[in-house]
Amino acid sequence: MGLRSETIMNIYDIAKLSGVSIATVSRVINNSPKVSEKTKKKVWDVMNEYDYTPNVFARGLGLNSVKTVGLVCPDVSDHYMANAIAYLEKNLRKYGYDSILMCSGFDYEGKVEAVKILLDRRIDAMILVGSHYAGDCGQNDIQYLKDAAEKVPVVLMNGYVRVPGVYCVLTDNYKAVYDTVCNLIEVGRKKIVFLYDANSYSTTKKIEGYQDALIDNGLKVQEEYKVFMPNNVLKARDLLAKKKLDFDAVIASDDAMAVGALKYVHQINKSIPEDVNIVGFNNSELCVCCYPEMSSIDSQEEELSEIAVDSLIKVLAGKSVRQKMEISCKFIKRNTTQF
Repeated sequence: MGLRSETIMNIYDIAKLSGVSIATVSRVINNSPKVSEKTKKKVWDVMNEYDYTPNVFARGLGLNSVKTVGLVCPDVSDHYMANAIAYLEKNLRKYGYDSILMCSGFDYEGKVEAVKILLDRRIDAMILVGSHYAGDCGQNDIQYLKDAAEKVPVVLMNGYVRVPGVYCVLTDNYKAVYDTVCNLIEVGRKKIVFLYDANSYSTTKKIEGYQDALIDNGLKVQEEYKVFMPNNVLKARDLLAKKKLDFDAVIASDDAMAVGALKYVHQINKSIPEDVNIVGFNNSELCVCCYPEMSSIDSQEEELSEIAVDSLIKVLAGKSVRQKMEISCKFIKRNTTQF
């Protein structure tokens, strides 16, 4: 499975480029009188050249760790997030770390407050679960992430922002959806509906993959076929019934909406997969709790959680870590697709 990455400098890299120890870099950041002015200038010149922002992690090297990591997610009742939190806690315990969980909700003020509460406690680092924390495609509404990363190392799971001190682990959702739509077209599907429930970084990449696959295969992107709806089985079913769209395939950004589509297709007496192909996302238990059992894109959250924790432990040890780590999703074929 390929791992793609993008590197941002950390204290380990600054020490290496400056030709000094990590402890010396820490002393320079703290303006210690034990370091000569010549050495201070050399280190600061390197930090300025590479736009390195010192954080509390760098300042605190050598201090005792409290062996505690703060975890933040918008909604722990969400199946994906609940599983991710469970995997993260399990992997943190493997390294002897405890965790404190905050549920922030989805609004900006809630995210800021959750991060602030954790930072007010004594934690070694923070992991945020969900692409909602990446703001508007990683550009807007992320000041609180920048502020947090100046105090502790931060890992963002399933999203991407280019911020020093924030390490991002995510799946290639663009390619997963692009490949799936291409496969649907290859088996003769031309009226493909995309269901989604958010405008997060992750969903944006899925929509881009959907649209590009249509265009690259000579099909028109029809706005009415991109349907925003609640991530709920019955509400998805009822909204599709209300819209009365003519389609021969559905791909959803989460399994619940896909199951809602499956129920609607049964309701209008069409056959699956003969008349309509359906693909979910996240490969949750819902996929095997419906008939026929549903194909889905597995977002590899267990592996993603392992990478998130392993990377964080390396950062806490002062080692160099890639700032962006991206892995591939996996298509799980069941009985709702013909490929």
